[in-house]
Amino acid sequence: MLALAHASRAREAPLTIMTATLPFLPERHAVTRAVFDDEILPANEPVVLRGLVGDWPAVARARESSVAIAQYLADFDTGAPATALMTPPEEEGRIFYDATMGGFNYLRSRRTVTQVLEQVLRYAQFERSPAVAMQTARIRECAPGFEADNAMPLVDARVQPLMWFGTAIVTPAHFDESHNIACCVAGRRRFTLFPPAQVANLYVGPLDHSPAGMPMSLVDFAKPDFERFPRFREALAHARAAELAPGDAIYMPPLWWHHVRSLERFNMLVNYWWLLPAPGHATPPFALDALLHVAAALRGLPPAQRESWRALFEHYVFDTERDVTSHIPADRHGVLGTMSAQEHERARTRLAQKLSR
Repeated sequence: MLALAHASRAREAPLTIMTATLPFLPERHAVTRAVFDDEILPANEPVVLRGLVGDWPAVARARESSVAIAQYLADFDTGAPATALMTPPEEEGRIFYDATMGGFNYLRSRRTVTQVLEQVLRYAQFERSPAVAMQTARIRECAPGFEADNAMPLVDARVQPLMWFGTAIVTPAHFDESHNIACCVAGRRRFTLFPPAQVANLYVGPLDHSPAGMPMSLVDFAKPDFERFPRFREALAHARAAELAPGDAIYMPPLWWHHVRSLERFNMLVNYWWLLPAPGHATPPFALDALLHVAAALRGLPPAQRESWRALFEHYVFDTERDVTSHIPADRHGVLGTMSAQEHERARTRLAQKLSR
């Protein structure tokens, strides 16, 4: 049993002029799978799904107290470890780089659900303490009974639910390659979103070295330095905001930038990531790997050569109206045609062999 005091409410992050003036995301209520598939997914726009998981037993326990939801989670704990992070008090929960940008500002460890719950409840009692969180924990491995108790109505059963819980944590703006439904179970979370095209105004850090796993903005949203990051003002002109309470969810399409701040001393979120291929295609591999390889291969070329490569990428990848295969026999389309999962794997194997030479 978890026998720790109830976690008191956190000091709420100050609502700065920046966040106070942002327009809110559109909201939908009582969303069904048919509405989600036929209306929300094709629109390719983020939307708040109010009350989507309001009937979850986990949400009911969270509304009782932080200890109640913590005990509920601990009862499902299999003892399988997952990733846990701890940041020092002076970081105020922000996951970021260290001073040199050669490393990160947190300690990473592998712990069980119960071990992290005990840390979270302990530190949540103090006004100033380390921030602690369990992130991307695979529920089917570390708390399998949770999924049966708390069903997600909008995604296929094959989609793996992931669990995130901890004290007040700030995740800088980043994107995911997958579709994402994030469900607020405990505490409140504030999301700030930007369209993919705002990448030039978000001052993104290294593509291949990030505390969040994916490329992320270097701007501190709590106190943005507009002298160092002047184009961030333009990004804010395109930003949208949302605040989730327990039972609410948010849908975010692939590549939308999102900054996330948890607002209580005990917070929990469950999310679902999945990829959707174009009609007739198998689910493709993650594309960020391709971006990393292309950046390494092309950015060092003279400008004229890069422009020539731009024409090839436009022709073969980005111009969806252009016919690039009608002059090629159907059984010889290769990577330009409709690829099965096996063909994707063979293409990746061939590429890996070439890169290893």
